[in-house]
Amino acid sequence: MDSKRARQIASSPDMVNVTWNGVPIYIENINDDNATVNIYPLNQPDNKQKVTLSSLIEH
Repeated sequence: MDSKRARQIASSPDMVNVTWNGVPIYIENINDDNATVNIYPLNQPDNKQKVTLSSLIEH
C-alpha cells in the first residue's frame, strides 16, 4: 500500500477492510520518512504496532 492510500483510509469516515498478516487492522498514523504505519488489530486496540506500509493489504 502506498502512503497516499493509507492516508485516505485513515481519514475516511467509512471502515475500509485492511489487513496486516491476515489480521484486520486500524491505521492510526503514517510516517512517510521511513514508510511505516502505526496500526492495531480491530479486536485488540491496546496492541499497537509499527509496520511497513508495503505489508498492508486492502481488500
